[in-house]
Amino acid sequence: MSNLLESLAERIGHRFADKTLLATAMRHRSWTSENDGFESNERLEFLGDAVLGWVVADIVYQRHSEFQEGKLTDLRKSVVNANALGAIATDLDLGDCLLLGKGEDAAGGREKTSILSDALEAVFGAVYLDAGAVVTHRVVTQLMSRAIDNAMGGLDRLDAKTRLQELASRLLEEHVHYRVTDEGPDHEKIFFATVYVGDREMGSGEGRSKKVAEQFAAEIACDTLHHEHDIKNVSTNVSQNVSPNVSQND
Repeated sequence: MSNLLESLAERIGHRFADKTLLATAMRHRSWTSENDGFESNERLEFLGDAVLGWVVADIVYQRHSEFQEGKLTDLRKSVVNANALGAIATDLDLGDCLLLGKGEDAAGGREKTSILSDALEAVFGAVYLDAGAVVTHRVVTQLMSRAIDNAMGGLDRLDAKTRLQELASRLLEEHVHYRVTDEGPDHEKIFFATVYVGDREMGSGEGRSKKVAEQFAAEIACDTLHHEHDIKNVSTNVSQNVSPNVSQND
């Protein structure tokens, strides 16, 4: 393995037993079309795309028990896309390691988002073939943790009303409604929102628009429901563990 690939493997965080796999992951089809007898990275890219989707799906499923299928899919799509993958590949200096055809190289292929993202997926496929699912899960999680956290944080902030509706329906079987008031002149108006789950007031917020105020209120309500739900689970577990012993003592 060349020094470039050795350094790339270190940045990826995996020592390859089969070093030819990483070399294959760096071969763009434009290079193999000019050099007979070598396999391009397209098959590894196909495998890596599936592996990446599985790892990200597993992470968001485990972290967000309140999300239904549609929301989980949206979150996965916000992470598994060419822009996010291309940014990570750029951070890894993956472009320096690519084998490109003369024309593609001259056209700036080492900086093209599509080529970089495909190559990163090929790397994930190579890691999977070299070390299996557990190691691949670790590598993908490590490399994409920032993208996953950013996507989750953005979805949490922008979709608090949807999350609250899902939580209220699943945990309490109640509907959510808002009451909004405003103060000030039209050019400096402030909106105040109060959110209710059933008849119970659960949170309030304010902002420069009705939507922002409702989102802040919904975030507070979501935090309250999560906290209360955790306490309820703890109380149930304690009573289940203690009751049999009390009966035996009696």
